[in-house]
Amino acid sequence: MRICRFDDNRVGVVIGEKVADVTDVVTEALPPQRWPLQRGDAFIAALPALRERLEEAASRAPLTPLDQVRLLSPVANPGKIIAAPVNYMKHVEESREDAGINFGTEISLIDRYALFLKANSSLVGAGEGVEIHHDDGRRTDHEVELALVIGKKARKVSEQEALECIAGYFIGLDITIRGTEDRSYRKSLDTFTVLGPWLVTADEFGSPESVELDIKVNDEPRQHANTRDLIWSVARIISFASHSYTLEPGDVILTGTPEGVAPIKRGDRMDAWIEGIGAMRVQVR
Repeated sequence: MRICRFDDNRVGVVIGEKVADVTDVVTEALPPQRWPLQRGDAFIAALPALRERLEEAASRAPLTPLDQVRLLSPVANPGKIIAAPVNYMKHVEESREDAGINFGTEISLIDRYALFLKANSSLVGAGEGVEIHHDDGRRTDHEVELALVIGKKARKVSEQEALECIAGYFIGLDITIRGTEDRSYRKSLDTFTVLGPWLVTADEFGSPESVELDIKVNDEPRQHANTRDLIWSVARIISFASHSYTLEPGDVILTGTPEGVAPIKRGDRMDAWIEGIGAMRVQVR
């Protein structure tokens, strides 16, 4: 099943190149919330229980072409955005060799850095675009990666149990400005976490362990890789994170980017694709 969020916080089921609006099912089913609000994303938490109703509603809802809607992030309220740094060996190597990436700092393996957090306010969808914030000559780079959302509360899970915690997958763009500041700052500017174009449920997506991904900028190929080359596998990332943080429905995890990161500028068009998910186009403004 493929689920999107679009326009004015509508919820849709993606069928081919069209979307069926199933917002009424979601608004009727989710209980009203009172302060203090429960952590996490209420829709992602309720997704298993709503699945059958969403499918039934989609079968009778009018369809709208996807190119006529504005796609938002499939996850509206992640409690945390967790990211894996330098998680492909060839990206480690290019980062060590390119001063425009490393800014004179030592680049080590993910085993040393572990994970980092991104600000939730950096989150946007494919239809919202990426904003270039700096005009001081600093690089703003694209980084494409497989991203996922946690579907149930998880604490200290094993690698064998980890994939059972996933509600779905989507494309992630981990945009960054290069510099000496901490990753959590440089990757947390507004619009620097792009998720989309929709959520593919874990059962439909299948195994994340051997998945092709790529990105082009203005039709120029930039990054291409397969998740089998991740240093830390998807399962290991989830397991490690769950031993440090309680994972909750709606938490987003970005699994790391391969080699080929490069600058983007205003007016550029990024076309990202991941096998089993599809493609999304993101404008740079």
